[in-house]
Amino acid sequence: MADGPLTIVFMPESAYGPTNNCIGIGKVLERRGHRVVFAAEASWKGRLEPLGFEEDLVDLAPPPEVEQDAGQFWTDFITETAPEFRRPTIEQLDTFIKPVWISLIDGARYCEPQLREILDRTDPDVIVEDNVNAFPALLTHGAPWVRIMSCNPLEMKDHALPPVFSGYPIDDRSGWDGFRAEYERTHREVWESYNAFVVEAGAAPLPDLEFIHESRDLNLYVYPEVADYPRDRPLGPTWHRLDSSVRETEEPFEVPEPLRDGDGGLVYLSLGSLGSADVELMRRLVDVLGRTSHRYIVSKGPRADELELPDNMWGEARVPQTSIIPLVDAVITHGGNNTTTEALHFGKPMVVLPLFWDQYDNAQRVAELGFGVRLDTYGFEDRDLQGAVDRLLADTALAERMAAAGAEIRRRDGKTRAADLIEALGRERRR
Repeated sequence: MADGPLTIVFMPESAYGPTNNCIGIGKVLERRGHRVVFAAEASWKGRLEPLGFEEDLVDLAPPPEVEQDAGQFWTDFITETAPEFRRPTIEQLDTFIKPVWISLIDGARYCEPQLREILDRTDPDVIVEDNVNAFPALLTHGAPWVRIMSCNPLEMKDHALPPVFSGYPIDDRSGWDGFRAEYERTHREVWESYNAFVVEAGAAPLPDLEFIHESRDLNLYVYPEVADYPRDRPLGPTWHRLDSSVRETEEPFEVPEPLRDGDGGLVYLSLGSLGSADVELMRRLVDVLGRTSHRYIVSKGPRADELELPDNMWGEARVPQTSIIPLVDAVITHGGNNTTTEALHFGKPMVVLPLFWDQYDNAQRVAELGFGVRLDTYGFEDRDLQGAVDRLLADTALAERMAAAGAEIRRRDGKTRAADLIEALGRERRR
């Protein structure tokens, strides 16, 4: 029946940002009575069923001998490649961005047979992918395919805008052509090989130098209008902006008693589940911020046992981020798309310390719009970070501006809008 429960399969990238984005949208659909299945990577086993979802998981590589934490593959990858984050973004194209694409492609090739079996078992009405590369099985099964782009919008390229991954300013085009030429030089051969695999698996050819298709049915991107880019060529009619997509599945949070009262502001520090694996960087941030008059809630990350916090800080390996951000005065972040859009959702100014991928683009956008400060992650002086925090916390006009922007973003309720669009697509298919 067209009005009966739908079966919706989500396949997020094996990282907390995309997975949490899908959890937020999926929870709205699950509460409406739909069957929501996560074809997530196998290390998420046991994390999704307690939220009301089915798990039908895939391996992106041969299974490890011992059970891994969720997203452990990428945590290990980032730990090993962290020295590359000290390079300019144009050099990272060859030393970091290209290896990431190769790892993602290897995962897509490996899981293709499993993914086809999952889709045959679940028989979805809609397939939703929040990832940056194509999986042919998702495109050839027959159900409508939804692309979610929970990355900086520069991923959808426009010659009037800076190249993605560059972190270059919108008002200075001097480096754009050189960056694009270096991207082609470093990525052409990888793309040609992947495109051949995609076509051989029965899917349409990839757009030139792109690693994922644009959906014919529905494309969603997560970025608030107040921070979005002025495009020369608007996105097509299948594209819909979600100003935010903030999950409501995290536990409530109370500020720990030692931090409830005191001088200065209350600040949230997180480099994300991947960035915090750079424990030396985390130690430096803790040291520099520990010598300020402010108080800090710290997401310590996967190497939490290697971090000691001073008296003006409290933290754990994993903390309920979306329950914490509303309680603080500012956010210090790596610039991951989820943390950036969540900080905007709750109207909080940011200090952004980008490490890789689109984090440089988010950092630049936050800075050029006046929503916060971008710093050189490995090159900042102690006083740069301390002064940035002081300035943001003292700027009452900025606080008012951010609060107003956040209220509007929350009013638009991106995750419900996404659920509405996905549900409508499934109903249309049923009819």
